[in-house]
Amino acid sequence: MRRNPKSRTYAIPPAIRSRSIVLVGLMGSGKSTIGRRLATRLHMRFADADDEIEGAAGMTIADMFARFGESYFRDGERRVISRLLDGPPLVLATGGGAFMNDETRALIQEKSLSIWLDADIPTLVERVERRSHRPLLKDRDAGEVLRELAAVRNPIYAEAHLRVSSASTPHEHTVRAILEALSTWKN
Repeated sequence: MRRNPKSRTYAIPPAIRSRSIVLVGLMGSGKSTIGRRLATRLHMRFADADDEIEGAAGMTIADMFARFGESYFRDGERRVISRLLDGPPLVLATGGGAFMNDETRALIQEKSLSIWLDADIPTLVERVERRSHRPLLKDRDAGEVLRELAAVRNPIYAEAHLRVSSASTPHEHTVRAILEALSTWKN
């Protein structure tokens, strides 16, 4: 008889369960989709920083970029992430650029357990081309943009507490890899 992979129990240390888990990585790495599934498995609340920012601002991220620029957006992003991390522990999916901001990154590193969802460029391109809401891809080739971003951002993402591959396999595989990493992680 084959066992349901979702039924496996992972011994997540209490010290980890008492803090938020923040997912970082390039657009398309699966932060929101995987984050929702991870939160369910850990019986934690899930929040998507982009959704929270749009709710707080009363406009879309694309509108914020267009009307006020990226620095305005990043300042609001930092404030929203700070507010979320000051609350009860949750699984938080961040936007791809959140971890690039020194203040936001320091805040995430201090108040949570950060996990870099690392994916290869072909996987990222395949995923981002399914949606058209990404301001950094507007009128540009997704592969070119993602290669440029990866060159700059991956060294910073590498500062996250954990690194987990987000391959082009079902998202449940990545969730299990995160749970496995959490069960063995030593602070």
